Amino acid sequence: MNPNLNAGLSFNVSQPLLRNRGYYINHLNLIMAKSRYRAADFTLKSNLLQMVASAENAYWDVIQARENLHVAESAQKLAEETLKLSQKELELGALSPLDIYNPEQQLATANLGVSQAQFSLAQTEYALRRQIGADLDPDIRKLPIILTETVDTPVVALEMDSEKEVEIALRTRPDLKAALQNLDIDDQSLQSAHNEILPSLSLTGSYQTQGIGGVVNPYTNPIPGGLGDALSQMFGFGFPVYSFGLNLQLPIRNHAAVADMADALVQKKRDALTVRTTQQQIRLNILNAVSNLESSKKSLELAKAAADFAAKYLDAENQKYTLGIDQMQFVLQAQNTLTQAQSSVVQAQVGLRRNLLNLYTQTGELLDQRGIIVQ
Repeated sequence: MNPNLNAGLSFNVSQPLLRNRGYYINHLNLIMAKSRYRAADFTLKSNLLQMVASAENAYWDVIQARENLHVAESAQKLAEETLKLSQKELELGALSPLDIYNPEQQLATANLGVSQAQFSLAQTEYALRRQIGADLDPDIRKLPIILTETVDTPVVALEMDSEKEVEIALRTRPDLKAALQNLDIDDQSLQSAHNEILPSLSLTGSYQTQGIGGVVNPYTNPIPGGLGDALSQMFGFGFPVYSFGLNLQLPIRNHAAVADMADALVQKKRDALTVRTTQQQIRLNILNAVSNLESSKKSLELAKAAADFAAKYLDAENQKYTLGIDQMQFVLQAQNTLTQAQSSVVQAQVGLRRNLLNLYTQTGELLDQRGIIVQ
């Protein structure tokens, strides 16, 4: 009996030549994961942009309700002054008892307007608290809402170029970026599907080296040496064996891979149509937003002019009534005209700010304009 020790070391190399060939294919899953992450990031920014726009619209609802309350209170003050004047005239006998009902009715209507404006303001404040998450905590919801923004026309709203705004939107809108990123994902899916259709052809190579050693036995012709000799021969690479070959796997029909390829092509066409539709809708929305902004500026200009004329009209009616050449009903009518004109100014001012907000939302600049950074 002559026990011996065999040692062997082998290296095997396989290089794909068709399927799974190249750095890009082997890292495609990682590349697609990064692309999906970027698409999700753009979607998050788009959702955040819409959330900020919704919160600002709720804010301007409160602003408009507050300004309407101021207008109603001004009308109430005018009605009170008119009623006091009429009561003095009634006491002096300069006014018929039947004519006192007109200023009393005017004051009652003004009181109703103030009450309605107060309730409207409270409702818009409730909605704003919900938007900012200050509606559930009992301590926080008791805090007053202090509005710092005014309805004055911002300087930035004076001049807008629709084509420049369209270019900004096509460059900035996060939802469009997400749609374009989906096209990249579709291209990567096509590469993956095309790779699965290819036959599997690999170049293989191997290198082997062996060593043998034995244990000394005095009764037989021994194989000299032991484990040390076996390892020495193996790592000495004295008995190498080389081999090379090609390994080809060619499926007769690969229906699953063909179906995946067809799905990837259809998805890319669908996403390409989505990108085009989004671009067209963005352009239309920008043109409408700029047009609405210009219309708001013109409406505000005309509303201010109408309010100025209404104030002059009321002043003229007061003077004519003081001179005794006019009746009280014309003064009350002038007061109503002034109140309506002031309400129109408030509506035009808030409308201008809303349309500017809408333009920033449509161009995708709202987050940058508000200093919001998403990381």
